[in-house]
Amino acid sequence: MEILYIIIFFILGITLGSFYNVVGYRLPKNESIIKPKYSYCPSCKKRLTNKELIPVISYLIQKGKCRGCGEKIAFFYPMIELLTGLLFAVCYYSFGFTYELIIALTLVSMFTIIIVSDTKYLIIPDEVTITGIIIIIITKVFNLGIKTTLLSIGNGLIMFIAMYLVMLLGNYIFKKESLGGADVKLMFVVGLVVSPLVGFFVIFVASLIALPISLFLGQINNEKVIPFGPFIMLSVILFYFLKIDVNLLLEYFRFI
Repeated sequence: MEILYIIIFFILGITLGSFYNVVGYRLPKNESIIKPKYSYCPSCKKRLTNKELIPVISYLIQKGKCRGCGEKIAFFYPMIELLTGLLFAVCYYSFGFTYELIIALTLVSMFTIIIVSDTKYLIIPDEVTITGIIIIIITKVFNLGIKTTLLSIGNGLIMFIAMYLVMLLGNYIFKKESLGGADVKLMFVVGLVVSPLVGFFVIFVASLIALPISLFLGQINNEKVIPFGPFIMLSVILFYFLKIDVNLLLEYFRFI
């Protein structure tokens, strides 16, 4: 039965991953995610049939090309679908049918949408952040009570203010925008699900992951700006899933 549920969540994930592609591509362009109701090829605008919308499988059958115009379909699309499916399966495997599962699925959903929107447009739609915040708060209210939820909201405000101050400092030092406002808003989400102490480690780990990637992109593509949102979400997901004991980390750093 456990394997069956994992498979179900994987299928649910790749299906929603297809929708998250649409959300990530359309919202930054102020396009509706429900109109048109159908998906279409970005090159020839041909309406995609049901056979062309099967997550991952359609891409493989069509050999990565549009059946209408023959234009190559970016591998990014099935990659997001597959990533979402795998992460949804991990969510169930890690938390089972608990309130933590809802929070984990919310974080993963935000993560995959933000990968699309922030990578392609350097934009994290407020709709995505606000929806995630609402779902997490409602989940906590019904499962942990108002008092604990208010504490989490307070933690979110602490992380928001801390990141905002980091942004102001970065802007002053580099004499240009060092962080996007959307990245600052994401830290409110981080504070909702982990303590402020863990939140600062989230920033540290996100920066640690982003640094070599930014250096690599700077070398090959002369990229001067990289999306930081995906790294924030990846970092908080790692801490949330692995339930890392920050006190042990502090003891480790103190030892070395």
